[in-house]
Amino acid sequence: MADTRLFKLQVISPDRIFYDGEVDMVEVRTTEGEMGIYEDHIPLTAILAPGILRIHENGEVKEAALLDGFIEIQKKKVTILAESCEWPDEIDVNRAEEAKIRAERRLKGADGEINEMRAELALRRSLTRLSLAEKNHKM
Repeated sequence: MADTRLFKLQVISPDRIFYDGEVDMVEVRTTEGEMGIYEDHIPLTAILAPGILRIHENGEVKEAALLDGFIEIQKKKVTILAESCEWPDEIDVNRAEEAKIRAERRLKGADGEINEMRAELALRRSLTRLSLAEKNHKM
C-alpha cells in the first residue's frame, strides 16, 4: 500500500480521546445515511446517528459502537465528537440487552406519556451495541 493516502482521525468522547491516528478511510452513519470518508473529502459537518464506526488503518478494519455525535471533515483531518464510543470488548452485553428490553417495552406501551423519539434512540443504541458484540463473538 505504498500509494495509500492517509489522513488524521480523532475521535473524542466526554471521558477520553477514543482514537487518534492516521487512517486510510472512515465509515460512519449520519442522520442522512452512511458515509465513507477518504483524504481530500469535501469539507463538511454532519450529525452522527447510532451505528458502527469503521476505521480503515493499514489494511485492517477496526470497528466500534458510535452512539451519537458530530463529525467535522476537513481535507487532511476528520474529527468526531462522540457522545459515546466503545470498542467491542468494552460493551456490557447484559446492560445493552436490558436497555433494549426497556426501550421496546416503552415503545410497545407508548400512549403519549413517554418521549417516543427518546425511546427509539435508546433502542437504536442498544441494537448497535448488541450487533457489534455479536459480530465479535462477545455474546
